[in-house]
Amino acid sequence: MAGYETCPSWAPALGFLGASLCIILSNWGAAWGTWKSGIGLCQMGVNHPGGIIKNLVAIIMAGVLGIYGLIVAIIISGGVSSPMNGGNTYSQFTGWAHLSAGLCCGLCCLAAGFATGVAGEYGIIATGLRAELNHAKNTRNTMGMGGGGNSAEVVDEGDAGKLYIGSVTILSFSGAIGLYGFIVSLIITSSDVWACGDAK
Repeated sequence: MAGYETCPSWAPALGFLGASLCIILSNWGAAWGTWKSGIGLCQMGVNHPGGIIKNLVAIIMAGVLGIYGLIVAIIISGGVSSPMNGGNTYSQFTGWAHLSAGLCCGLCCLAAGFATGVAGEYGIIATGLRAELNHAKNTRNTMGMGGGGNSAEVVDEGDAGKLYIGSVTILSFSGAIGLYGFIVSLIITSSDVWACGDAK
């Protein structure tokens, strides 16, 4: 095509930029989600340590976002070809495709990390508070009937399980945001590439 260089020397920079932005943004979202969810888990665990294990869901889902970015970044970096025989083998078309794939996955995982962190933090705290409230009610009832139930350990969470199910549902749809970007990025990277020398 006249006036248009399909395989410039700077084209590989687009691919490497896409791979680096993908892993950086994805891990940023994963770190944010883990941080916010971890704060909520620690606050809840002070008075309800029995609920720590099952409320690790938010932290696990936040960590998965970083895996999405790692996979796409590896695919992109593996598709960047080095120059051969004094000429570039990596085209602008492939470079822009890899850059868009990296941004797609990275930004989607960043948004998913923010959503997972906020929803996870408040969901975990709310579930723990509801379990403590139910435990306090049961303890008062037991003591009122002459029982000796004064344990500080939350044994029966009551209807806190319903709140937990709702929280996990919210986290599922929050994490799906990153999954959508991951799928589209795989489609972009697996599409046809323009190899230098295919057309003159």
